[in-house]
Amino acid sequence: MTLTSLELCAGGGGQALGLEKAGFSHVALVDNDRHACATLRTNRPFWNTIETDLKNFDATQYRSFRLPNGKTKSLDLLSGGTPCPPFSVAGRMLGVDDPRNLFSEFIRIAQECEPHAVMIENVRGLMDPSFDTYRSEIEFAFSNLGYKSLGLELLQSSSFGVPQLRPRVVFIALRPEFADGFKWPVGKGRAPTVGTTLHSLMATNGWRGADAWAKRADAIAPTLVGGSKLHGGPDLGPSRARAAWEAIGVNGKLIADEPPSKSFRGMPCLTVEMAALIQGFDPEWQFVGSRTHAYRQVGNAFPPPVARALGNKIRQALTKRA
Repeated sequence: MTLTSLELCAGGGGQALGLEKAGFSHVALVDNDRHACATLRTNRPFWNTIETDLKNFDATQYRSFRLPNGKTKSLDLLSGGTPCPPFSVAGRMLGVDDPRNLFSEFIRIAQECEPHAVMIENVRGLMDPSFDTYRSEIEFAFSNLGYKSLGLELLQSSSFGVPQLRPRVVFIALRPEFADGFKWPVGKGRAPTVGTTLHSLMATNGWRGADAWAKRADAIAPTLVGGSKLHGGPDLGPSRARAAWEAIGVNGKLIADEPPSKSFRGMPCLTVEMAALIQGFDPEWQFVGSRTHAYRQVGNAFPPPVARALGNKIRQALTKRA
């Protein structure tokens, strides 16, 4: 059975890649960032990537559409990650009062395209007690659209093989006839360390200190901080985040163009490619744009292995009756 999805705020493709591996075919991917859209088109030229502001996007056409085999089908999954700054502890946590908050647009689009399932991810800050009422309002809004909410779950990316802490909050709602078949995924244990994950890349240019560095970096990575269009550059985040990286031997003050040279001394920086591996991307996935734009896509991504685990569970629920 072909399962279809519509991806909103697709960014650099982390969630879309994970869902693809779970068996979903994307009818469209929407993002307003030209660099992110270029990344999606570079890696998956056959995807229908739409560069537009979500507030201008009309999803009515995806309520029912014709497959290549001529059959008409309704949409299976509406997915995406709403912008994190409104709920991030690194920001002002303005929530619904932040103009970057797009939960209302996800609700509108769900009403337009009527998918069988909805999946939305965000940062751990969304679970803050100050947002208790707002979370209830989100669940109530989807209930009014005919969905059964499975609630909001806090998932640790490192439990799904991602060498990074990266706690993410995921909201899932399904049509009642599918809801009983959904079970939240359970992680399978400890992820590889930063040293294990990046040793070969750190040694690419023959760096003599690569072995010693890998032994020191024998830990799960802190959460990558990608920043926003308003704040954040080619570095690993604010001072607290950089200090956490320095504790395992990584200079978080900037993103490097290439791995350390043979005679390099000191604390190495990550490259965009290294950061992508820390996020769980496939090595061949390419990010388009300057270091700032490329790293921002990586740092803000939803780790593909976590998206895949969730996608597998949604797929099981949607196909249980088939």
